[in-house]
Amino acid sequence: MYVCVCNGVTDRDIRKAVNGGVRTFKQLQQATEVASCCGKCASCARDVMDEALDKQRQPAWQIALVPA
Repeated sequence: MYVCVCNGVTDRDIRKAVNGGVRTFKQLQQATEVASCCGKCASCARDVMDEALDKQRQPAWQIALVPA
């Protein structure tokens, strides 16, 4: 889904950035330009980023148990 319509950033783009090493919202903005225009998507972008970071912190055996 599109998170940032202004810059064409999707939830997949955000997850890919997190998998590539992004750890802060500022880093996410630099990597994807999300929320750099009107800013209305910032809260959604943060939610997607936090979810992706939380998933990385889970042990692998827990990830397999979480339904998709």
